Amino acid sequence: MPSSNPSCAVCRFMRSLAFSAIGGGIAGYTALGFGLSQGNAIVAAFFGALGLVVLTSRKSNNPR
Repeated sequence: MPSSNPSCAVCRFMRSLAFSAIGGGIAGYTALGFGLSQGNAIVAAFFGALGLVVLTSRKSNNPR
């Protein structure tokens, strides 16, 4: 029976795939909207994906 732990390795991997697609899409299409070349838009998409994954994977330091 699969575990229902939201921080399991598979859950973290799937979450990072989803957020990297969202971040890359937003940054890439925004770069194209500003008139950058396709090569520059790919670089922007890479950094947008990386930034959103890092932002969402940070642990909160607030104890509950």
